[in-house]
Parts: sequence; C-alpha cells; structure tokens
Amino acid sequence: MSKQHPIIAVTGSSGAGTTTVMQSFKHIFRREGINAFAVEGDAFHRFDRKAMREEMRKAEKERSNLSHFGPEANLFAELEALFRAYAESGAGRSRKYLHDEEEAAPYGQSPGSFTPWQDVPADTDLLFYEGLHGAAVHDDLNIAQHPDLLIGVVPIINLEWIQKLHRDKTLRGYSHEAVVDTILRRMPDYVKHICPQFSRTHVNFQRVPTVDTSNPFIARDIPTPDESMVVIRFANPKGIDFPYLLSMLHDSWMSRPNTIVCPGGKMGLAMQLIFTPMILRLMDLKRRA
Repeated sequence: MSKQHPIIAVTGSSGAGTTTVMQSFKHIFRREGINAFAVEGDAFHRFDRKAMREEMRKAEKERSNLSHFGPEANLFAELEALFRAYAESGAGRSRKYLHDEEEAAPYGQSPGSFTPWQDVPADTDLLFYEGLHGAAVHDDLNIAQHPDLLIGVVPIINLEWIQKLHRDKTLRGYSHEAVVDTILRRMPDYVKHICPQFSRTHVNFQRVPTVDTSNPFIARDIPTPDESMVVIRFANPKGIDFPYLLSMLHDSWMSRPNTIVCPGGKMGLAMQLIFTPMILRLMDLKRRA
C-alpha cells in the first residue's frame, strides 16, 4: 500500500463480469481526469495459448490438475513484483495478452500470444488491475497486501457458469462440452485459490439472479440486470454513508450492518456512488504525500 502510488485491484473469476466493472472505473477516471495505468490479469499467465494447450495435455496424461486459476499456470511472483515496485516508486513491468485477431493486429502478432514486457509509463496517478488474482496469497507470496482498494466481483456460482458458457461459446467458438470440461477441471483451483480472495477484499459485489438458474448448463439466456439483485458487502463499513446510498439507489435496503442490496440494474450507479469518493480520497492522500 502506498499513499504516493496507489493501487486498485478488481478480482473475480473467469466470466464473473470484472471486465464490465472495469468500464465503470474508466468512466470515473475519465471524468475525474485521473491517469490510470491498466493491467489485465491475463498478462501474468505463465503460458501463451499454444503452450497452455500443450501443458494441459501433459497434465491430463499425468492425471494432475492445471488451470488458469492456480499458481502453476500463472506468474504470481512477477505480479507481486509489479505491485511492490509500483507502490514503492510508481515503476514496474507489465505486458498484454492478445485474446483475438482485433487485439493482436496492431502488434503484428497472432492471437493467444503476449506482447514484450515493458516498463510502466512515468507519471501515472494510479495502477488499476483487473483479473483473477488481485487478492491472491500463495506460499510466501502475498499479492493482496499491496492494493489500497481491493474489489471482488462474485456472481453466484450458477450465474458465473451461465456467463462463462455463453461467452466462451459465442465469442470464442468453444463447444458446450469443452466449456463444461474447463469448469470441472478448474474447480479444485477455484476452491483453493479464487474463493479465499473474497475474504480479503474491501468491497464485494455479488449478483444474484431472481430467475431460475438451477441448471446453468441448459440456460439459453444470461439473466439480465433487471432479473437480478446485487449484494454489496463492505469489509469495514466505517465511513460509508448508507443513508445516502439508500436514498440514491431506489428500492435498495440493508440486509446486514455492512451489507446493502440493490436492484441489478443499479450496479453501475452503485459503483459510481461508492468508488468515486474513495478514489478521490486516494488522490488527495497522493497530493498530500
């Protein structure tokens, strides 16, 4: 953690909707004139797409588990080194993972590859991370200790699976069976390395559908925001103006002293109301430091 070089990390598993949350933060950064350096968690995978397929074949033959949720397929040490370096001096090294043809074209590379490592640009206001492991702890590595603001995005598991099935089948061309196999293969790492992170976050957003998702593997549509509620949990509710949030988020209520529930369609507004003052506070501390 650093007053001079703050870090915001949004963590959530694949298909959880963290990319949507990233768009909300971009609006805040643009409106408030904040120069944020964005880092995607996929940039810290250990293997590119081709190498990962080969490693998975090896793991299958050896009957061992390998997934992007676990440390074996990620560069945890490099991610913590980036967070530590940025907190200390605003420096560090990162890269990009090129998911598709559109992302890869400007670099003249093939999809599924990494760009070369590059230094963080000078004079950024903060580092913004979005990915799988912003609050990870493994062996002697503690990534979670560095961010000044940690946010979890955690739809209930059936909704998470529905979102992943639709995304991977529609946007990435995977078969239904392949996506289900991935879900099953990742489950041990999900339990061990993803779930514990949400006990370390400062704020969690959990979307809960209000329609039947009891069998996510036959769902034809993703429940819309209007067909869901959002549970927002604050690890430390001190300083949170709950009466103001309740008045601004129509039809919201408090379910616990540190938890507010609002309609799913209000999630973006809730993020604007909650995180704008938090980010401005980080910027004020940065100026004072």
